[in-house]
Amino acid sequence: MKSIPQHYDDLAPLRDQYYQKNQYYYSRLISYYRYFIPPQKKVLEVGCGAGMLLNALDPSIGVGIDISEEMIKGARAKYPHLEFHQTNIAHLDVDITFDYIVLSGLIGELEDIQKFFEDLKLFCHKDTRIMIEYYSVLWQYVLNLGEKFHLKIPQKMQNWVTYHDIENFLKLAGYESVKRERCILFPKNIWGLSYILNRYIAKLPLMNALTLNHFVIARPLFSDVSDHSVTILVPCCNEKGNIEQAIKRLPAFGKSQEIIFVEGGSQDGTYEEIERVIKQYPQKDIKLIKQIGKGKGDAVRIGFGQAKGDVLMILDADLTVAPEDLPKFYEAIRHDKGEFINGSRLVYPMEQEAMRFLNLMANKFFGVFFSWLLGQQFKDTLCGTKVLFRRHYQAISANRAYFGDFDPFGDFDLIFGATKLNLKIIELPIRYKERQYGTTQIQRFRHGLLLLRMCGFAMRKIKFI
Repeated sequence: MKSIPQHYDDLAPLRDQYYQKNQYYYSRLISYYRYFIPPQKKVLEVGCGAGMLLNALDPSIGVGIDISEEMIKGARAKYPHLEFHQTNIAHLDVDITFDYIVLSGLIGELEDIQKFFEDLKLFCHKDTRIMIEYYSVLWQYVLNLGEKFHLKIPQKMQNWVTYHDIENFLKLAGYESVKRERCILFPKNIWGLSYILNRYIAKLPLMNALTLNHFVIARPLFSDVSDHSVTILVPCCNEKGNIEQAIKRLPAFGKSQEIIFVEGGSQDGTYEEIERVIKQYPQKDIKLIKQIGKGKGDAVRIGFGQAKGDVLMILDADLTVAPEDLPKFYEAIRHDKGEFINGSRLVYPMEQEAMRFLNLMANKFFGVFFSWLLGQQFKDTLCGTKVLFRRHYQAISANRAYFGDFDPFGDFDLIFGATKLNLKIIELPIRYKERQYGTTQIQRFRHGLLLLRMCGFAMRKIKFI
């Protein structure tokens, strides 16, 4: 009986033929990888075969490994600018950690999946993302037929694992699943039909369970717990009566605190009140920025752009989310419970006037919609309190061109950006309070229509790719 390396050595001369037979399928698969993995990142592909996928990802440093000597020879000849090794992960001698590690169709052929993940951790840093792509068990017999009729490259063995199997292996080896995606309902190209099936129908609930390729994106977990400096951003407009309360009620947490008020053209003396409060509390590091543009989204981008803290937080000036709750957000991100901590107002009972009925229904709808759209669980997308590391915000800002300057609220710019970076998003339930000063600036119907348009925009940029 042939060994696995010998099996793929014998197939190496036929690799390009199989690619030509399934050119449409591979091009669709590569487009998904390109969405998940930005260019010019450090990428390791385990089980790289002839190196086609690794090359398509345009890495700054690209390393491929495979147990087939002949596959590696072909990869080196085709892509001399990349680095290839004929070895397995346990014996890879590379002194580097990677931004992304690609496992395309590999899980099904591993003898010991848990040990593989344990060995893989040596090549991970804190922000590494593991891209696990595997075949759905529902396609088992179709793929077997494809191999018999020489339509698909034959595999030596196949572990028909499920998402829950993979999630369990990840937990055992010290990783955490970030999100999951499914794609390709029809792997052959029939003009028009394949486009509709794969771009739209395959993304719908229930239908996506029938797709061929499933992705699990995971991150490594490390036990290091450090203290961090914190920037608390308070966008404000006509919130004079809440300014001093925000400072007085803010607990001490973190290595140090920077508080940035971004004031947006108030008519009630908010700017002057902030100036007074800065003088009243000289022991605190409080900064004031006069907003030139409009909207909370603009205020968040200005404030975070000038922030110095390791951890960035948004505290809405209406104080409907209590300043006393911010230490919970800090401890969640400090202990690596998530990389983007989103407040959720829809768990605990609210104070009677905290949120009107139509607003509540809209929040519930957007929570369900965005859970489907983003591949991670969301209950409350519109809570203003959001917390993330400054390094992650800088990456979101650097990649903002993908979505553009589309969000006047600021919430979705951060949520979509965090999703595109494959950050682990977790919701932290808080008690939503009634506003004590001023009036809400939310216009339910105008802003509701704007949010619906943004949903359509997001589907095109995130789901229907």
